[in-house]
Amino acid sequence: MARAIWSGSISFGLLNVPVKLYSAVSKQTVRFRELREGDSSRVKHKRVAESDGKEVPYEKIVKGYEYAPEQYVVLTKDELSELEPQRSRAIEIQDFVDLDDIDPIYFEQPYYLGPDKGAERAYALLVQAMKDARKVAVARFVLRNKEHLAAIRPMDDVLTLTTMRFHDEVTSPKDLDDVFDDAKPKKPEQKELAMAKQLIESLTSDFKPDSYHDEYREELLDLLESKAAGKDVVSAPSEEPKPTKAPDLMAALEESLAAVKGDEAATDGKASKPKAKAKSSSKSKSSSKSKSSNGRKSTARKKTKAKA
Repeated sequence: MARAIWSGSISFGLLNVPVKLYSAVSKQTVRFRELREGDSSRVKHKRVAESDGKEVPYEKIVKGYEYAPEQYVVLTKDELSELEPQRSRAIEIQDFVDLDDIDPIYFEQPYYLGPDKGAERAYALLVQAMKDARKVAVARFVLRNKEHLAAIRPMDDVLTLTTMRFHDEVTSPKDLDDVFDDAKPKKPEQKELAMAKQLIESLTSDFKPDSYHDEYREELLDLLESKAAGKDVVSAPSEEPKPTKAPDLMAALEESLAAVKGDEAATDGKASKPKAKAKSSSKSKSSSKSKSSNGRKSTARKKTKAKA
């Protein structure tokens, strides 16, 4: 059963809808432990003072802000706690906006919002109203002693909440002007632009999340399974793709389109998402390896989790 990590209420106008917050992601990270080479003894990290190398107990550690080289302003735990945002249990909606108005660069961590006991009717009302209005709610709330900006929107019959970055946390593209000082991007030729658009259109398909896999993690689990079984592992060097030179843009575009059309003809036009051929074959080998060993992958995952 899913476990709520926060509870409170969605508040806008005079309406308050009690809700609970649930994580919307389950990271599939392969975790390693640090060991001493030779005897696999686990390595522990200790907090030590730079001045004398002595270990410092956690309760003796304070927070310091370096305002100048080796010059610090120290804040006590009490001083920091006074500055913490009020632990409000309300998700306060500030505005309703169109989803397209929010650039994805502002999105951070996704969650689900579920109704608290007795709030099912008000929750369903809010979900349906937002679906019909096709709007996203921009709200503020406090989670883990930190104020967050968030976007709330319906997905099927459930509300989702995605924490967002504040405006001053996002670097403006204008801050990259110095990157293009010496080599400003040139305006593309109309023929090149038309060909690039045609290639994009040829590779366009519906987004299917389950068709994308973390190939690195799957191959890593394969490697761990093989080594755990005592097998010798031989790794083949991968070939890095080379950037296309400007004079070769048209040739590369034409070759890519020809490859796409060739794939479509070979599958009688039924390919869901054709891929253009690349000079490096390491990616295609990796993909075919992942698809052909799905059965072994599940075994590897179970074994790895048991060993972690």
